[in-house]
Amino acid sequence: MSTRKTLKALAESRRGVLVPGAFNALSARVVADLGFEALYVTGAGVTNMWFGLPDQAFMGLTDMADHTARIRDAVELPLIVDADTGFGNALNTYHAVRTLERAGADCIQLEDQVSPKRCGHFNGKEVISTDEMLGKIRAAVDARRDPDTLILARTDACATQGFEAAVERAQRFGEAGADILFVEAVTTAEEIRALPRRLAGKPQLMNMVIGGKTPIFSAEELAGLGYGIVLYANAALQGAVAGMQKALTVLRDTQRIDEDPALVAPFAERQRLVKKSEWDVLEQKYR
Repeated sequence: MSTRKTLKALAESRRGVLVPGAFNALSARVVADLGFEALYVTGAGVTNMWFGLPDQAFMGLTDMADHTARIRDAVELPLIVDADTGFGNALNTYHAVRTLERAGADCIQLEDQVSPKRCGHFNGKEVISTDEMLGKIRAAVDARRDPDTLILARTDACATQGFEAAVERAQRFGEAGADILFVEAVTTAEEIRALPRRLAGKPQLMNMVIGGKTPIFSAEELAGLGYGIVLYANAALQGAVAGMQKALTVLRDTQRIDEDPALVAPFAERQRLVKKSEWDVLEQKYR
């Protein structure tokens, strides 16, 4: 089964499949190595980790296509790729879908924010008209060369228009051809519980942002409610930052770091993750 068919089956199983985010090829290797079934190429993570900037539309299509291609080469998992607002209007969205699909995306996420967008858990968001977003979704559906490539449609309307308006938008996104629906930044447990009933026609993604606006539910709880995908887009990023801060604080304060697996990944583990042994075999083959 192709990674695209696999991802579709995972979403449609509605068993709360945990999908961590990856911000580069090595973080993707860690996700795959730990046995997760799919991963998310995170726009916020790429922006934070590569540019040192907040998630406020500093990342472009070329950046995401490049990262997607590198991650596609590194792992065989299904890839959900963050395409922000489609990087412009419906025509830009068409081009973005073609580009990201070619780079290896199995599912492309589009959102209805006004450009320049910002993190879904920041204040100050605005959304485009429903009709404009429907045009982008139709363009995305038409652009994909492989009918198994999935379109994930996200609405940020909860923050500006309320929960009911967001549900109505999501319903219309599904009618326009989106394969998976994503209502971002709901703020109450009641809203989390209501969405699978209100949008039962399509699989749904629930975003668990550590420290964000949405109450944290376990994947088991969300599976019981009928969610297809449980996204932790930047858990790896936040863990990596905490790990760097911890290790470098020890280095600063003690002037040394020994190979302590509670503090740093061992040298051998680092080489395993980047598959050095496989490259050693190839090196011998081509001598």
